Amino acid sequence: MAEKALKPQGDLVFGLDIGTRSIVGTVGYREGDQFLVVAQDIKEHETRAMLDGQIHDIGQVGNTITEVKMNLEKKLGVKLTDVCIAAAGRVLRTIETSVTWELPQETVITKEEIVSLTSLGIEKAYEEFQDRHEDEEKFYCVGNSVIRYYLNGNQISNLENHKAKSIGADIIATFLPDDVVDGLYKAVELAGLSVVNMTLEPIAAIAVAIPEMYRMLNIALVDVGAGTSDICITKDGCIIAYGMIPVAGDSLTEVIARNCLVDFNTAEEIKRGIETEDAVEYKDIMLLPQKITREDVLTQLEPNINSMTEQVAKRIMELNGGKAVSAVFVVGGGGKIAGYTEKLAEHLGIIKERVALRGEEVMQKIKFKSEARKDSLMVTPIGICLNYYEQSNSFIYVTFNENRVKLYDNGHLAVVDAAMAADYASESLFPRRGKEINYTLGGAKKICRGDLGEAAVIHVNGEETDLYHEVRQNDVIMVQASTAGAPAKLTLGKLPEAKKKISVTVNGSKILLPAYAMVNGKLQTSYYDVQDGDDIEILDYYTVAQVREFMDVVLDDSMTVIVNNEEATDETKVYEQFVIRWALKSEVTAAKNPERKAGLPAEEELPEEDDEEVTYKKTPENLRPGRNPLEEKAEAVQEEVVEDTAPVEVKKLPIPMSVIVNGRPITMKGKSEYVFVDVFDYIDFDTTVVQGTRLVTQQNGQNAGYLDALSEGSVIDIYWEK
Repeated sequence: MAEKALKPQGDLVFGLDIGTRSIVGTVGYREGDQFLVVAQDIKEHETRAMLDGQIHDIGQVGNTITEVKMNLEKKLGVKLTDVCIAAAGRVLRTIETSVTWELPQETVITKEEIVSLTSLGIEKAYEEFQDRHEDEEKFYCVGNSVIRYYLNGNQISNLENHKAKSIGADIIATFLPDDVVDGLYKAVELAGLSVVNMTLEPIAAIAVAIPEMYRMLNIALVDVGAGTSDICITKDGCIIAYGMIPVAGDSLTEVIARNCLVDFNTAEEIKRGIETEDAVEYKDIMLLPQKITREDVLTQLEPNINSMTEQVAKRIMELNGGKAVSAVFVVGGGGKIAGYTEKLAEHLGIIKERVALRGEEVMQKIKFKSEARKDSLMVTPIGICLNYYEQSNSFIYVTFNENRVKLYDNGHLAVVDAAMAADYASESLFPRRGKEINYTLGGAKKICRGDLGEAAVIHVNGEETDLYHEVRQNDVIMVQASTAGAPAKLTLGKLPEAKKKISVTVNGSKILLPAYAMVNGKLQTSYYDVQDGDDIEILDYYTVAQVREFMDVVLDDSMTVIVNNEEATDETKVYEQFVIRWALKSEVTAAKNPERKAGLPAEEELPEEDDEEVTYKKTPENLRPGRNPLEEKAEAVQEEVVEDTAPVEVKKLPIPMSVIVNGRPITMKGKSEYVFVDVFDYIDFDTTVVQGTRLVTQQNGQNAGYLDALSEGSVIDIYWEK
C-alpha cells in the first residue's frame, strides 16, 4: 500500500531549539494575537554532540534533527521544509567601546546624527574586534546597544534636540562567528530543511517571557540552558543588550556525577529527580544501589549555584550600564534548581520576589492543540516560532561594489552594514578631512585640522541614496569613495597668541609692535606658514635692532639709542611699556661729564660731606631701569650751570628727603630736589631681570614717570605686573 502523501507546510511555522542536551521541535501558527501550538517533539542527544551550545558533531546533530522532524511530520501529516532556528549566546563575542564625534560647528542634534554616531561606534567596535581576533575566521555583528551618551563630554540620557560641539557614546556590540552559522545551517540542511529565520536564543525567549507591555521596564531575562546562561535586557520598550556566561545546568550535573560516582546521564536523572522527589535512588558505576536525598544534593551544589548566579548578576550589571535591573525572569531547565533565583537576587541586591522562574504563567496567549509541556523549558522553543513573525532574521546576499557579500539580517540592515561586511574602509564612507598640522606652541601640543571633504556617493539598484538606506536580498550596491578636503593651512599671524601687540614709547610716541615668533629656534614673521612638527614660541620682546627695522630708522655714527634712560645696543631687549629714544652721542657724553662741558673742576663747590651723601650704590649693572646715577647727577648739576661761558650759580643747597617705598621708609640725601628715579639708589630692586609683563611705578597711588618730582612723605610703589 502506497504511503499517504504529506501536505505542504503552508502557513505552519516550524521552530527548532538546538540545545546542548536536547533538540525541541515546535510547530504552530498565529491566529489573531494568539499562537497555537499544534505539535511538539523532544529528542535528547545520544552522545555529547554539542557542548556549551556549540555543535561539535554536525552529522550526529543532523540525525537528531531528522528524527524530530520525522516525528512531527508523522503527527501532522505535513511535509516540513522551512525551519526557524536560534544561536546560543555561547557563540557570541562582545566588544565594549567608546566613540566621540567632533562636529564641524555647534549643531542641534537630530536622529540622523545619533544614527551616525551609533554607526561610527559599531564600526570602531568591529575594528577593535578584528584586531583582537585577526587570526580567527569572519564574524558578523548581530546586535548592538548604547550604554550611555555624552554631550560635550558630559553624560546625558538623550542627545536629541540638544545643541553640541561634540557627541559621544559607550556602545556594546556582539558578533557571531561564521563557523557557528555554517554549522547550524549545515545540520538542518542534512535533515532536508531550509533556514527561513535565525535569531538569538535570549531574544527568542524574551518574546514569550516578557510581553511587549512590560518592556518599558528595565527587566532582565536569563535563559539557563545546559551549556550557557543567555541574558537579554529590556528598557524603554526595546531590547537594549544581550550576552551570556558559559556556565549553566551541565556544570551542576557534572558536580553530581563526581560526588555520586555516576555517569553524566545518571547524574542528569538525579538532578531532575530532586525537582519533585525528596530522595532519588540510583546505581553507581560499581552497580551498587544508592540513595541520595534532595537536601544532600543541594548541599553539594550550593557552591556552584552561588558561583553561577554571581557570574550572571555581574554580567547583567555590565550589560545594564553598571547597575542592577528592576526584575529578572528566569527560563530554561538549568534555572529550575532550588535556590537559584534566591541567590541571583542576593547578588543583584534586589528583593528575592523580583527574581522568578517563568513557565506556564507567561503562556497566556499560547494555546496547545495537543498534550505539551508548559514549563520554563518550552519558553525558548515557542519564542523561536514567534520571532518569525517579528522579523525575518536570517542571512541574505547582496552585491557590494561587484562583490557578493553575506549579511546577517537583523531586520534593519542598511548600506553601512553591507560596507562593514565587505571590509570597506570606513574613512571611504564619511567625508574626510585634509591632512592636519601638528605643532607645539609654548610647549603645549596643538592641532590645526584640514578642511572636510565630500561624502561617499552611494547607489542602490541604480538609485542614488545614503548610508542608511535599507538593504534587502539581492540588492546591488555601488559606493564611490568619499573625498578628502584641502590640507590644513596656518600662518603664524592667525594664531591668537601671535596677535598680541607689544606697546613701547619711541621718542614720545606710542608704537604697537606685532609679536615675533621663534620657530624651531629661528626667528619668523607673522607671514610664516606653520609646518607639521614645528615648535613655536611667541616672543614677548623686540631687540633694538628689530624696533629700528620695523620703524625703518637708520642711525649714523653720531647717534645712539637710549632704553629706559640707559644707553643700549642693537641686542638690547625691549619689553612692553619700555621707553626708547634716539640721541646724539655727544649729548650722552655731556650728560655723563657735565663738568667738562661747563669747564669746571670735577668736584668743584661740592662739600666733602656732600660727596659721601651723593655716592650712589654700586649694584650689578645698575639695578634699575632709570638712567645711570652719574648721568642724573650731571643733569642736576647741569641745571645749575649757565652757558659754556657763564659763571656757575648754585641755586639751592642739598637737603634730605624721606619717603616710603614698598612699605619701607628711606631717606635720600645730597640733592636739593629729588625725582622718582632717585629712589632706585636706595632700594634693592633688579630691573635687568624681567619678572612680569610691565613695570609699575606709582607715587601716592598715581602712575609716575621716572623724572616726576618727589615730595616729602610720598608713598612709592614699584613692582612687576604679572
